[in-house]
Amino acid sequence: MKSGFGGIWWVVAAALLWSSGGLGIKSVADPALKVAFYRSAIAAVVLFAIFRPRAVRWTVPFLTAIGSYAICLTTFVLATKMTTAANAIFLQYSGVVWVLVASPLVLKETLRRRDAIACTVAIGGMALFFIGRFGGGTMAGNLMGLVSGIFFAILVVALRFERGAGAEAAVTWGNVLVAVALFPFVFDDLAVTPVSLGWLLFLGVFQIALAYACFVKGLESVTATAASLTGMIEPVSNPVWVFLVLGERPSPWAIAGGVIVLAAIAWRTIETGPPHRRKVAPPD
Repeated sequence: MKSGFGGIWWVVAAALLWSSGGLGIKSVADPALKVAFYRSAIAAVVLFAIFRPRAVRWTVPFLTAIGSYAICLTTFVLATKMTTAANAIFLQYSGVVWVLVASPLVLKETLRRRDAIACTVAIGGMALFFIGRFGGGTMAGNLMGLVSGIFFAILVVALRFERGAGAEAAVTWGNVLVAVALFPFVFDDLAVTPVSLGWLLFLGVFQIALAYACFVKGLESVTATAASLTGMIEPVSNPVWVFLVLGERPSPWAIAGGVIVLAAIAWRTIETGPPHRRKVAPPD
């Protein structure tokens, strides 16, 4: 798939795989950091098998991608423990605003009015989606969610800058960094039940490894703004999986918000003629 529209479908696939995380994590009784450790350790093995990264250029964008990945994932786990899940995921996906601001400055991608409108409408839809679920938690937890959103934006921009083999290596080594960083916090209790192991394998293989494999493939031809906007399919799809498997029914507000988010993504994506491929300029 060479066109930008084709790349969108890779990002959609990534978002749908990411969205299974809510169901998977709900099904594992182990602590959050233990889940995050095993998930990234398993994902690192799978990504090494898929991408087989060899020669790595330890450039600033590459190191930024690895670091932002690790911080984004870890702060999101902390946010989820310290505040409500709704607050955590909404604050993380506020990162699309930072992508909208950063991509013209760092990637030299044209900031279009269509992008700005779609992002604004989608964020409004997400706010509607979470009506009745905001509040609670702690200020520190909400701060962690906001930090997670900032580093999510940095990750998207860095991966878009690297693209190709650089992005593949970055997400692979990013998972290694997460696993190594979290090991001291979980090494005294690494035992898991067979049921938990099954879910952890699912999370590592599908929800992280294959999802990021699809995401970096999409970023080869999709702008950072379009990718982060399309990624909003994740929080919309997350409760769908939980409803289908666990029977937790989303509210009418959530359904309405989800429709608005999907409509904004579709309106942004459907354009006349092939999208213009932009050449990313190196940093000054």
